Amino acid sequence: MKLYSYWRSSASYRVRIGLNLKNAPHTVSPVHLVRDGGEQWDTAYTSINPQHQVPALELDDGTVLIQSIAILEYLDEVYPENPLLPEDSVQRGKCRALGQFVACDIHPLNNLRVLNYLTGKLGADENAKTMWYHHWIRTGLTSMEALLEQAGHGGAFCMGDEPTLADICLVPQLYNARRFELDLTPFPRIRRIEAECLKMAAFAKAAPEAQEDAELAVI
Repeated sequence: MKLYSYWRSSASYRVRIGLNLKNAPHTVSPVHLVRDGGEQWDTAYTSINPQHQVPALELDDGTVLIQSIAILEYLDEVYPENPLLPEDSVQRGKCRALGQFVACDIHPLNNLRVLNYLTGKLGADENAKTMWYHHWIRTGLTSMEALLEQAGHGGAFCMGDEPTLADICLVPQLYNARRFELDLTPFPRIRRIEAECLKMAAFAKAAPEAQEDAELAVI
């Protein structure tokens, strides 16, 4: 399989973690989202993903899957070892809810194209952009912290003793929060879970700085 990825893309980061947890053989093809206006707009990549986003996962037969959550659920079906969702149906629903809360509610308000629109078309300055970013991440993580406390799982991860889809979505979002210098002190449960995740090779190898296309310059 071939993963089209950008080192700082949260959605790509999720899929990299999933592939690593599943020990699924794959290669990575970087798509630079900023250089020369963004390689996601090139004709070659448009033919792969007309949505002009990463990640995209090209299967061995040439089929292309898009959207990180859909890709992760595909991987969970094809590679059943190290499951990303609990066995119990209710717990599966709760796990999906946590993952989608991050991927569908928190992250979209703060991704690259939204921030570019704020500073471009709407003329927001860097201070306003940071305020926007901090507001939505803080609001989301406050709810996430409460949901995790309400769930009452005593294990190291969001859903118990093993990492799941929820953890896969949470860790990249915290990377972004730190990148924009959001104070994470009010979220002790979230920080504890993140620390446990980052002890695992599957998470560490998927980190942005560990990617071949990682860059030192802040983009």
